[in-house]
Amino acid sequence: MMKRLKFSGATIACFIFLLLLIDQAVKIYVKTHFAINESVTVFGDWFFIRFIENPGAAFGFQFGGEYGKMMLSLLRIAAVTLLSVYIHSLMKKKAPKGVVIGFALILVGALGNIVDCMFYGLIFSESTVFNVATLFPEGGGYGTFLHGFVVDMLYFPLIESTFPDWMPVVGGEDFVFFSPIFNLADAYISIGFLYLLIFQNKYFR
Repeated sequence: MMKRLKFSGATIACFIFLLLLIDQAVKIYVKTHFAINESVTVFGDWFFIRFIENPGAAFGFQFGGEYGKMMLSLLRIAAVTLLSVYIHSLMKKKAPKGVVIGFALILVGALGNIVDCMFYGLIFSESTVFNVATLFPEGGGYGTFLHGFVVDMLYFPLIESTFPDWMPVVGGEDFVFFSPIFNLADAYISIGFLYLLIFQNKYFR
């Protein structure tokens, strides 16, 4: 028999707030200490902190220009609203802890990137390959509300090699696995989704 929920809405709210705070603290540090494309090695040749700004979706994928950017921000806000309502419904139904935590991880991940889109253009100066951004610059930020860039920094090039010459099209070309650069908010979403898929699938049956 599945364990039933024994923690309160306040506990979940604190959990979400703590993870959001960690996500934002890391992003603000990177934004104010790194120039674009600047990187430092964390472990060997497979884990780097490399700062890029993502104008689009998760893991560095882009989402079509200024209007696409606004549409993505609005979709994120709608998704967060629906997720919040759904988590509240799960708690009222006394759903298993794992189900609530899984959706809370997805929620906080979406919130983390929404904060970037909503406010970073207003509170930071522009990051370039030559200049590190300033928080609350005198002349105002680099963008407008809902048009901020998402800060990404986690880079795991686990395998760097070359495709064999005999392979069609890509033969002889270099490749990197895993090449996307992402942030903690993206990781929260991925972990939450995989956790629900692997460990909580019985609930949805």
